[in-house]
Amino acid sequence: MTAIAMAEPFPGERAVTDDVVREHKLNATEYTAILTLLGRTPTLTELGIFSALWSEHCSYKHTKPVLRRFPVDGPQVVQGPGENAGVLRLPDGWAVAFKIESHNHPSAVEPYQGAATGVGGILRDVFTMGARPVAVLNSLRLGPLDDARNRYLFAGIVKGVGDYGNCMGIPTLGGDVCFSPCYTGNPLVNAMAVGVLRESDLITARAHGVGNILLAVGASTGRDGIHGASFASEDLTSESQKRRPQVQVGDPFTEKLLLEASLELITGGYIVAIQDMGAAGLTSSSAEMAARGGVGVEVDTSKVPTREAGMTPYEIMLSESQERMLVVAEPHRIEEIQRVCRKWELDATAIGLVTDDGIFRIVHDGRVVAAIPGQELVDGCPMYSPPAEESATAKARRSLTPSLKGPEPVAALERLLDAPTIASKRWVFEQYDGTVRANSVIPPGSDAGVLRVAGTDFGIAMTVDCNARHVLLDPYEGGKGAVAEAARNIACTGARPLGVTDCLNFGNPEKSDIFFQFTEACRGIGDACRAFGTPVTGGNVSLYNQSPMGPIDPTPTVGMVGLLADVNKTVPSHFQYNGDAILLLGETRGHLGGSAYWAEVLDTVGGAPPSIDLAAERALQDVLVEAAERCLLTSAHDLSDGGLAVALAECCIGGPWDIVTMGAEVDLGRHADSVSDEGWLFGEDGARALVSCSPTYVVEVQRLAHAHGIQCHYLGLVGEDGSDVIIRRDGRAWQWPVARLRAIYLDAIPRRMAAVTTADGGS
Repeated sequence: MTAIAMAEPFPGERAVTDDVVREHKLNATEYTAILTLLGRTPTLTELGIFSALWSEHCSYKHTKPVLRRFPVDGPQVVQGPGENAGVLRLPDGWAVAFKIESHNHPSAVEPYQGAATGVGGILRDVFTMGARPVAVLNSLRLGPLDDARNRYLFAGIVKGVGDYGNCMGIPTLGGDVCFSPCYTGNPLVNAMAVGVLRESDLITARAHGVGNILLAVGASTGRDGIHGASFASEDLTSESQKRRPQVQVGDPFTEKLLLEASLELITGGYIVAIQDMGAAGLTSSSAEMAARGGVGVEVDTSKVPTREAGMTPYEIMLSESQERMLVVAEPHRIEEIQRVCRKWELDATAIGLVTDDGIFRIVHDGRVVAAIPGQELVDGCPMYSPPAEESATAKARRSLTPSLKGPEPVAALERLLDAPTIASKRWVFEQYDGTVRANSVIPPGSDAGVLRVAGTDFGIAMTVDCNARHVLLDPYEGGKGAVAEAARNIACTGARPLGVTDCLNFGNPEKSDIFFQFTEACRGIGDACRAFGTPVTGGNVSLYNQSPMGPIDPTPTVGMVGLLADVNKTVPSHFQYNGDAILLLGETRGHLGGSAYWAEVLDTVGGAPPSIDLAAERALQDVLVEAAERCLLTSAHDLSDGGLAVALAECCIGGPWDIVTMGAEVDLGRHADSVSDEGWLFGEDGARALVSCSPTYVVEVQRLAHAHGIQCHYLGLVGEDGSDVIIRRDGRAWQWPVARLRAIYLDAIPRRMAAVTTADGGS
């Protein structure tokens, strides 16, 4: 009898029937592949293992061929896709590890724990590479705040993100928060973590060394999170609230201990591999480590520390209890590892070993309950290539124009600043600690967060971006635009963009119009990354993001990091000094299709979004970085949602914690052309930035811009604290007291969140 045939059911577990197979979300093709692979009917434990690893969340069975088209190489790449996090090279032997992932479905049914454990999971992905986490960012998408359920979800998600990061002592340095009806019923919670390490300390999650020992380190295993990976691979329905027991429960204090213990084990050379027990828990961590190393593993679930009596092998293997690591170590190192873990008040328990037969084997009290060829388990899920075709509705949407006449620019700008997507996110940021560890240079509320790498002169800039409205209207241009906006935000700080991690949030890929959105957005992301020299080092795909209300707008969130060679030359986003010159970099065409002005003021999501000129975007990055290196700029802010008028207002209003506000007086009349007033004020052309500098540097900035083929318009001057914002054009003038704009901007979200929220989403 072969090893594969030796598996037998665990006493008392259900027989595998057609109904049980359907419960595990395996289709006929997949179950037939399992029968062929095993040569027999699987045990329930085996079926659960296949269900988890062959879920969309773990197998990427609809998306892997598309993702292979991303650029992944470059001289700065230390570790690309395929590990827990990507790693890029920094100066002086340093490196940066970073990754973004989703926790959407758990947050839809249990917002606090869903968001908190999303942060915990992404932090573990970073420190399993040997990196100390130094920053967290998040990208949140929710339905409108006039709905009580959305307010409840928003409050719980923000608190979950803040509490976990704050307890870990890791600053939240940025993010974005957007609101749209499409996210009602299916919020998006994308968490990004950034860590730093010495390149020589890098470790991977590749099991090797036959006879080496598997150790479970950290928290004990409970029944929370069972089938979490499968839950993340299906549509949300009215029944989804019943999945609340499958949402993991986080403990950041244990995670802090696990962080310190893991880094000591890695830097001390005690272990040969380490992997987070994340989605699919012990199943994915052990199977994926073995497959990467081309070896087999044997796990004894009766030795796994559990916190609930009577747990079966099925439950132990599929639990997604948090704050757990799987470590591979040489046998003679076990006592040393346990000593280190005891120092951090953690257990390290031997639960298995590396084998030479390539079999993924699970035993319990001496009984083999699962025996599966390991490589085929990880890589053998059937792959799918759904048809990809744009819908007639999407094509018609690009031809749509507003039927309403817009209000006067004074009222239009105020309405835009009051829109929660554009308004200040201080209500969010004030629940996060953005300065803990004292290395933050630019905290939340600017184009990108910036921190100093301790003990060096250089810094890291980081951001997350995506304009889902643009992706909805044209997935290819929207995908390019997400990368371009992230790169502009990085470059505005003076940093050079280095690399990308992405979180690709889409609806049901089995629908041709959704898969069209996915493939075209990925094509756009790939083209932009190639143009900018920013390889994709990893990320996450989150599909089946749709509720009974329909699919979400396609939301491929791009996380990006950049290098500031001299962190002392960081450029802030907001105006700094009275009398500084205000310059507009880039060409204004007045493009309003897909704009926030149309959506928020004229109630129209339509038209074609701006076409992204990748060469112009790259040239603008060069101008911003070189100007920062030469200390020419006192501020730089990219133009995105709301165009020039919103950017100018934000530069005057200042950051969420600023007390001083600046005025501004600019004149567009000297650039009179065929562009309408609305186009000049609210158009969303790409490759533009609003900068300020000392009047003595204006000519030098203009020369630098022109040398790179970038237009540079002198607009006017920064005014003194508390003065008005004035925009003139061809004899017309629009004027706003900056105090009024600031009040609107800061109050938009708190005013809406003032309604009482309760656990059931009522008010």
